[in-house]
Amino acid sequence: MSGPERLRVLPLGGLGEIGKNMTVVEFDGKIILVDVGLRFPTAEMVGIDLVLPDFSYLRERVDDIEAIVVTHGHEDHLGALPWILKDLGVQDIPVYGGPLTMAMARSKLDEHRLKEVECVDVKEGEIIEIGPFDVELVHMTHSIPDASAVAITTPLGTMLITGDYKFDQTPVDKRPADMQRLAELGREGVLLLCGDSTNADRAGWSTSESLVGPQLSEQFAHVTGRIVVTCFASNIHRVQQVIDAAQKHGRKVVLVGRSMRKNTNIGRTLGHVKFPDGLMVQPREMANFPDHKLVIISTGSQGEPLSALRRMAHKDHRQVELKKGDTIMFSATPIPGNERAVNETIDRLYHIGCDVITTKDAPIHSSGHGYAEEIKLMINLTRPKYVMPFHGDHKRIHLHGQLAESLGVPETSIFKGENGLPLEITAKGAKFGKKEQAGVIYVDGVDLGDETDAALRDRRMLSADGIFVVVATISEQDGTSVAEPEVIFRGVPYSQDAERLLGDLRGAVESSLADAAKKQIREVALVQQVLHDDLAKFVYDRLKRRPMVLPVVVEV
Repeated sequence: MSGPERLRVLPLGGLGEIGKNMTVVEFDGKIILVDVGLRFPTAEMVGIDLVLPDFSYLRERVDDIEAIVVTHGHEDHLGALPWILKDLGVQDIPVYGGPLTMAMARSKLDEHRLKEVECVDVKEGEIIEIGPFDVELVHMTHSIPDASAVAITTPLGTMLITGDYKFDQTPVDKRPADMQRLAELGREGVLLLCGDSTNADRAGWSTSESLVGPQLSEQFAHVTGRIVVTCFASNIHRVQQVIDAAQKHGRKVVLVGRSMRKNTNIGRTLGHVKFPDGLMVQPREMANFPDHKLVIISTGSQGEPLSALRRMAHKDHRQVELKKGDTIMFSATPIPGNERAVNETIDRLYHIGCDVITTKDAPIHSSGHGYAEEIKLMINLTRPKYVMPFHGDHKRIHLHGQLAESLGVPETSIFKGENGLPLEITAKGAKFGKKEQAGVIYVDGVDLGDETDAALRDRRMLSADGIFVVVATISEQDGTSVAEPEVIFRGVPYSQDAERLLGDLRGAVESSLADAAKKQIREVALVQQVLHDDLAKFVYDRLKRRPMVLPVVVEV
């Protein structure tokens, strides 16, 4: 590579937002991707299934990608893997991560028929040589086993991407974060720290995951009907805690939700989840047990549209019908941006007659992300030359920067970035480079589309103001109307009676066609454009709304 050696860190997702984490690390013309995450759509993304980072930057650099390294198995760090590989048209890029993370990766790839992709289980502390990079996974504690920080060493120095972490001294699996190795890296010299900012706005220390199990058990003791516990399907430790509480109180366990069943089975295979014999029953067997003998573990803690709990709340689940006397426990907190969907789900549950327990009512959840004091501990352990806050909206990134500054990191060495803005480090120093394209790609069914996708714009318009369809028949000779126009409208709010509105619309169509004929406008496409413009103006003047107007002109 011409010029001085340069380490380039380009976030394509995860900065200025919570979710879809993805980072491009470049050195000597070669690339490692750290995390390939997604996030779920918001309410206004009508009909969209998933939201991915815009990885168009990589389409011209496919041959330079040496590997993908995944910090842990949560969707916001792993979920986009099959979509990206399919879109780039490659299966020869190896994927590295912990054993559970790679088991989840293989499961996703199999679903997309990407069976040739090599997923490599990495032991903590093992050094992997990948092109010009030496890569090491450092064990961290999070709300899923096999969470790791990624240390990437180049001739310029070592950068550390923390992934999601907390410093839990009593984790469920009794394996706290490897603070010794973090301190060793600090003594050896960390050039750049890219740290999780999710809870930078929360003072103090996060509560231990080990405190959640007893709290769940205590809540179970007070419930006489069925219990539904909803949590992230990937939160395998939480699933185990629910299983333990159910066993203690003599209840059978039912797993509901495809991802819940799949991830729990992966966890059982790898020894992270232990089901006592006879404790688990199938959904179809629930009728064989009284309500006070059942616990259902379900997906849907974030109000996701297609999740099991959301469908239960709307009485649209074919296996579980909720009823008065059921108790729903939310063993998760809403990801920022999901509050509305979660609140709507909770309201529906109350309408059915269920009792609802959230983290506001009892400490039945512990965040997997460290609070402000843990962020400070990470900085003190690693003693980085430069700090680049990751994984958070701009408020949290800003607060993370303030925490670093309070520990003595110079303000000029703290880089509060955004998606698409690369940090470039040479022996002379660090600075932001030229901005690259970054944004979102939508998944609609099995198709990918960008954020300007016309279909999404049309759906927003339809959901807001509805649609008018007008069929007009004109003479091929002179362009005049030869039959009464047909007008159909759906989803259009109106204050007057429908018959009067239809009559006035037909009159507007006739008037527009007559005007076009008088001006000798003959081409069907042009007549349709005139009709569209005239009707759109008429409808707005009458209803003060802008529904979609679809004119269809037929010549006879």
